[in-house]
Amino acid sequence: MNRVHAMETIRARFAPSPTGFLHVGGARTALFNWLFVRNRGGKFILRIEDTDRARSSQEMVAEILDGLKWLGLAWDEGPFFQSHRKEEHRADGLRMEAQGKAYPCFCTPEALKERRQKAERERRAWRYDRGCLKLSAEEVKRRREAGEPNCLRFRVPEGSTVFKDLVHGETKFDNASIEDFVLLRSDGSPTYQLSVVSDDTFMKITHVIRGDDHLSNTPKQILLYQALGVSVPIFAHLPLIHGADGKRLSKRHGAISVTDYRKDGYLPESLFNFLALLGWSPGEGKEILDPERLTAAFSFEKVSAKSAIFDVRKLEWMNSQYINRLPIESLLPVVKEELIREGIWQEDLLGERKPWFLKLIETLRDRSKLLGDFTRDGRPFLTDQFEYEEKAVRKHLKGEGLAARMKDLRDRFGQLQTFNQESVEQALRGLAEEAETSAGSLIHPLRVALLGRSVGPGIFQVTDLVGKERVLARITRLVEFLESGADTKS
Repeated sequence: MNRVHAMETIRARFAPSPTGFLHVGGARTALFNWLFVRNRGGKFILRIEDTDRARSSQEMVAEILDGLKWLGLAWDEGPFFQSHRKEEHRADGLRMEAQGKAYPCFCTPEALKERRQKAERERRAWRYDRGCLKLSAEEVKRRREAGEPNCLRFRVPEGSTVFKDLVHGETKFDNASIEDFVLLRSDGSPTYQLSVVSDDTFMKITHVIRGDDHLSNTPKQILLYQALGVSVPIFAHLPLIHGADGKRLSKRHGAISVTDYRKDGYLPESLFNFLALLGWSPGEGKEILDPERLTAAFSFEKVSAKSAIFDVRKLEWMNSQYINRLPIESLLPVVKEELIREGIWQEDLLGERKPWFLKLIETLRDRSKLLGDFTRDGRPFLTDQFEYEEKAVRKHLKGEGLAARMKDLRDRFGQLQTFNQESVEQALRGLAEEAETSAGSLIHPLRVALLGRSVGPGIFQVTDLVGKERVLARITRLVEFLESGADTKS
């Protein structure tokens, strides 16, 4: 029976394999473990399952740890490395053999392949036929002493394996469908099933929270817990994450490394919030929730058994919400990191120009979904080195007399004693009225002159941030571009 006594400390583990990066599915699993133990006052254990030495790497370990730290998923114990307990795993396997719950198998891979292919030709299901279970103790001893390679198989008992899953409810497997699986390979190394159960037992894990892709492992592992005479943990299998097209999440849907989301300009707070709502809802009708509120509300009662949908557009929206809700001072270091990456950071932005820089961030963040948007939209404010977008040129730099009107606008701006949003707007609208044209016919080319683009913040906010001297210089640049005969009609 899988139960936890009321006074027992809840212990859940996240156990990634360092054969790949920490993708969003793994991060969501780690997050649900973290939310559950924090809600219940338990312990979150991090275990690196690195027994696949050929495919595991320290680089992947470092990336997994970095991703968890970035998301704010601090662990209470670990990281423990599964490979460090190989001898203990092996001892547990041999103990089951001594108790008659496991037996040696001398079948070669070639023989097993031949029997499997025969079953396929006869169109019947095949599982290990327990040929070596019939061997006598004397025969086993003789063959081992002769040095014959052999593995150790678990003897699956008759009956069925039933457990109550916190997500799926009562779940039942017929033991007849489970073959006598291998515990120790012929070289003596433990298999995944044995290592997991041995480690969970040693670490006193009370809850195993993982993806539905592990559901088929659960009956085998329950049988091993029972064979070792230890308490069976409570299981919760999380629905897999699918893309908007209903197919299993892949790289084209967004199944990339968590650290890649960091590089792409997402805030950890937004990804944390987004992942928490993939397959679970606190039922408050709200979507923007901080870790404290998510932790307080979390329970498996509201985890859906249906696949969750990963919607990148919703993640972008959520990221924009966090960008706009964070205190400006909290945005400074992450925006600085982006500007450094793009090579347009200037140290005085945190010195004498800090008030101006704070004003710039405040202006830009309304339109920012990703942190990279600050570099894209902030570039023309921070440097004069930018080009006119071809689309903006075709749309707004056309019509007879535009160069002359822009010269007039430059002259009006140059005459202003006070250069602020109010005075600039008054001057521009006054000129438009005198020229019997719309204010937009001046505003749109002015935006191209100042930003190189057809979209951006309000034009009078832009002139205020760029400053009089640079505004005049950029209008002059635009006039020269127009008078140079540049093709603005194509």
